[in-house]
Amino acid sequence: MAPGRPCAAGLVRFCQKLKRQKPLEESTMETSLQRCLSTLDLTLLGVGSIVGSGLYVLTGTVAKEITGPAVIVSFAVAAAASLMAALCYAEFGARVPRTGSAYLFTYVSVGELWAFLIGWNLVLEYLIAGAAVARAWSGYLDAMFDHRIQNFTEAHLGVWQVPFLARSPDWLAAGIILLASAFVSCGARVSSWLNHTLSTVSMVVILFIVVLGFILARSSNWGEGEGGFAPFGFSGIMSGTATCFYAFAGFDVIAASNEEARDPKRAVPLAIALSLGLAATAYILVSTVLTLMTPWHSLNPNSALADAFYQRGYGWAGYLVATGSICAMTTVQINCLFCLPRIVYAMAVDGLFFKAFAYVHPRTQVPLLGILVFGALTALVTLLLDLEALVQFLSIGTLLAYTFVAISVLVLRFQTASQSSSPSLAGSGPKAMEYNSFSDHMELVRTGQGPQPGRLRPALRPNLGFLDRASPGAAARWAICGLVVSAIALSCGLMLGNSVLRLPLWAYLLLLLCSGVAFLLSLLVLGAHQQQRLKDTFQRPPPGMSPCLRVGPKLHSLQRQKQAQRPAEAGPGPMPLVPLIPALSIVLNFCLMLKLSYLTWVRFTIWLLMGLLVYFGYGIWHSKENWREPPGLVTAHYVAFPDGRLEETAQDPGRALAQGPGSP
Repeated sequence: MAPGRPCAAGLVRFCQKLKRQKPLEESTMETSLQRCLSTLDLTLLGVGSIVGSGLYVLTGTVAKEITGPAVIVSFAVAAAASLMAALCYAEFGARVPRTGSAYLFTYVSVGELWAFLIGWNLVLEYLIAGAAVARAWSGYLDAMFDHRIQNFTEAHLGVWQVPFLARSPDWLAAGIILLASAFVSCGARVSSWLNHTLSTVSMVVILFIVVLGFILARSSNWGEGEGGFAPFGFSGIMSGTATCFYAFAGFDVIAASNEEARDPKRAVPLAIALSLGLAATAYILVSTVLTLMTPWHSLNPNSALADAFYQRGYGWAGYLVATGSICAMTTVQINCLFCLPRIVYAMAVDGLFFKAFAYVHPRTQVPLLGILVFGALTALVTLLLDLEALVQFLSIGTLLAYTFVAISVLVLRFQTASQSSSPSLAGSGPKAMEYNSFSDHMELVRTGQGPQPGRLRPALRPNLGFLDRASPGAAARWAICGLVVSAIALSCGLMLGNSVLRLPLWAYLLLLLCSGVAFLLSLLVLGAHQQQRLKDTFQRPPPGMSPCLRVGPKLHSLQRQKQAQRPAEAGPGPMPLVPLIPALSIVLNFCLMLKLSYLTWVRFTIWLLMGLLVYFGYGIWHSKENWREPPGLVTAHYVAFPDGRLEETAQDPGRALAQGPGSP
């Protein structure tokens, strides 16, 4: 053997570990958690996560400082932009009935390393979000009592003058987090019941605000005498859109609850659409009545709604607004603490995080250790740290997760049949464990009859046949890579070309032209290829068939699943306008990420480096994908022949079909 060959082979195996994928066939309905959430439960969970402090604080801030009454347009555009990301989440929610949200979606399509970094990022996102909402909750309650709580704390504990630490410890916010953690640890039913109650109160208050606000509305507040409808112009509307976009972050809580949904294939996409629609309606209506009740320039950014009613002589309505805001922020708090341990649980189950966090309490059926540990950690962060510098992590974390989910949709849609049914680590030798299902091998039988994902459309082969000359699916994979690279270049040109890069006009236009043309060409190449069908993985199998979810030494057939796990009779169709919608979502997310400050990127890079230490120190060695079948165990395959017969074979299904029925 030539010198250096073993080292090169080891490096190749190491790189293969980084990009290995979690097989979709592992994503069965069987789970250690309790499937008890209905479509209504998931919808209210999403509404409670989206309609929080943003409705009571962000609306007034954007209206006064950025857009004026045109905040309505900003919320409408932001809702449409969020819809693109929501559709990507909805498709994966229908495909994969497991908890993990963007982490799991990235794992089954892009690879293990990126999945770990997304999961690591989500942990920080939910932790800071829970701490920030708790601080806002305590601040709002403290303002109702004329800041007596803060004054008492500073008088007895003093004021801290330490960098990165808060001015004083917020015991009220930390106590709220511990109390919410106690409720979440009681089980998904208890969390859902509490979310129902608080969300109902919040929505009743919103309805009251809208009705009374339209009664008190004055159209003159949108007139020229007050500065007009859009006093800050188009640029103000777009800046407001970038700010309002983050108000709709929160629907991913539904995807994180996927493993506890009774009928995830139908309930998750429907709940995402309903929650986003209800939240957008609430934001638009409330911002409308707010700017019609009071001139936009006289709003109080910290308590715009309560102050607007006070200015119109309805001071008593401010107490109802305060009640609604506290209920809304409490639901956001509960939902953050609901999702955070489930992301950690998903990573621990896959072996990428410490195994202890995969423990599920046998009675409540929740990841109890994750709730207790990360609930206490969130309370500690809330108690001690200054969150103003950390809150921007929420923006970059959300946008990065949205970006990878959109990329994952493209990868999975244009993945060839051989890739989608292959083991997670291709080419790892005869000891590699195979995850083959009956539906995959039926797809192999139909390769000449139905659409072949990742292959050129038959009608275009006479003119574009050169795209199909490489290995199957290679052109689609290169097009996805080109689309992502061109999206980054296009975003840099749009957001940084004149300000940061300071390019001359000809170079700026050339960058936009080249990146735009590359982006459109990548879209056209992807559009010329066939897409994978959205498989009805959880529908009832045809009569007489007994498909196995995993075959080998242990058989787990659909007949042996729990009777309580009712398969979906029907589900929503695939996401429309692929690859256009995911591609636009990628560009939008990159543009918004480039608007963040460089300090945010520095802090984010430090956090990612810490995550890499955890992954290479623990996750890569304990990953579930390291498991392989012991020598001597044979994986069973099921082959359906054209005459309708079904045979079990230990060899490759394609080879068995070529040899004919009865071959050894």
